[in-house]
Amino acid sequence: MPVSNPSESELKLLRVLWREGRLSARELHNAALEDTSWSFSATRKTLERMEAKGLISVEPVHGVKTYTAVSGKLDVMARLIKDFAAKILDTDGPLPAAAFTGSRLINDDEVEKLEELLERLSDEEGEAS
Repeated sequence: MPVSNPSESELKLLRVLWREGRLSARELHNAALEDTSWSFSATRKTLERMEAKGLISVEPVHGVKTYTAVSGKLDVMARLIKDFAAKILDTDGPLPAAAFTGSRLINDDEVEKLEELLERLSDEEGEAS
């Protein structure tokens, strides 16, 4: 089953999981609160939606549900960038990852890895055509 792309709201929680690793719903809610201003029930509902979409995995730890991102941030970014390029820019080729240098989300070393992922996604799409 193909992995769904996260919504803007879901990305807010994924950013925390990528930075912090495995967290309980309460820990995740508290860590994302400044960025989301959500109620705890809104965070829980978003987590349920993310689990159904296959974006996160759930594992009980000492009787408490904990959450982790299924895909790494670079994999998700590459899919979103490719989707943006195809749907918004109407281009088939990969966007240059160098355009994302200076991002607060990825460092310079990760830009190179992102470039590789974008090229791989483009090659896979070409092979499927």
